Amino acid sequence: MRTANVTTRKYSSNVWNIAAALKSRYRDFSHYNLKNPLDELLFIICSTKTGEASYRSTFRSLKETFPTHYQIAEAPAEYIARPIVSGGLSNQKAKAICELLDVIVARFGEPTLKPLRKMSDADAEAFLVSLPGVGKKVARCVLMYSLGRQVFPVDTHCWRIARRLGWVRPTQKDKHCAPRDMDRLQSKIPPELRYSLHVNIISLGREICTPAAPRCDECPISAWCPKIGVPRAK
Repeated sequence: MRTANVTTRKYSSNVWNIAAALKSRYRDFSHYNLKNPLDELLFIICSTKTGEASYRSTFRSLKETFPTHYQIAEAPAEYIARPIVSGGLSNQKAKAICELLDVIVARFGEPTLKPLRKMSDADAEAFLVSLPGVGKKVARCVLMYSLGRQVFPVDTHCWRIARRLGWVRPTQKDKHCAPRDMDRLQSKIPPELRYSLHVNIISLGREICTPAAPRCDECPISAWCPKIGVPRAK
């Protein structure tokens, strides 16, 4: 038991140290996410398999074409696809937007996610994941960025870096992040650190801790990283 307590304290200390080091470097950059929860959801859909400059541009084009959520909700999928075509997968994304807006309007009587503000974290997340094409990661992005909830969305950067840090091990044979893995990782991160760690890990994953050739010698958290699974330099 004593050994377990020592390990827990060491792990907890490392989480705080890592969060502080990342915050010092990246300053909690928000990655252009949005305060309106429905806008944030549409923004995430536009970002699917799309580079940052492209999805920011396509979301802006979508909003310029349909300035209100009512206009988007009333538009046919083929009309929604036109302003987002440059981001790729426009027909699939437009169909997804139409389907989830239909569910939202059926539930709340209008195209809005503002009622989520009055729900508990669990209820709001349950509603979001009930929407067509919305998984736990996307739901928690909406909860965190737009509703200020202390959740930890696990995107590809968070999953890769958490594994390299030894914070979590995959339960799937293909090593992809399963919903239960997201829950396990979230439970290990103090609620007050979740936002900061999420946004700063994304910055780290894009700049330094990349999938194929991480630059460990430049990493601000290398002192606490066991580099699990990191390819050795030849």
